[in-house]
Amino acid sequence: MRKYKVPPIPNSIWHKPTHFIAFGFGAGALPWAPGTFGTLLAIPFYLALRPLPLIAYIIAVILIALGSIWLCEKVSKEIQVEDHQGMCLDEFVGYFVTMTGVPFGLGWIILGVILFRIFDILKPWPIQQIDAKMKGGAGMILDDVLAGIYSCIILHILAWII
Repeated sequence: MRKYKVPPIPNSIWHKPTHFIAFGFGAGALPWAPGTFGTLLAIPFYLALRPLPLIAYIIAVILIALGSIWLCEKVSKEIQVEDHQGMCLDEFVGYFVTMTGVPFGLGWIILGVILFRIFDILKPWPIQQIDAKMKGGAGMILDDVLAGIYSCIILHILAWII
């Protein structure tokens, strides 16, 4: 197994707001599982968005995704590291997509985290292809959007069955 050197967490995340946000409001600075902690940190933001009517929630998530593409692209260029593993704003977007129109409750929130993390880690087709071939901010965000879509579909199927 080939070992890759992980770039250090830039100190700029603690004094540049754009870097702090791109690194998942600091979750990306954790030495292990930054994606999981980024997803967990997305929960309070989801709870703030949740009361919106569904169409407003969808529009907000689209706008957040577009802004995140721009922000991750900008920060990647500034720190000169493409898709730094600590940049976990994409987990926020993916989790927001996961929870679109899902029934409300602690069990759904937890199941959303679990499903999203599974799809984000395993990267089934075509997520892996997008992750490997699409570069820049769009590549960072869109693979998580797809993982969120897969997770959302499963949650809606479960809600329909239950």
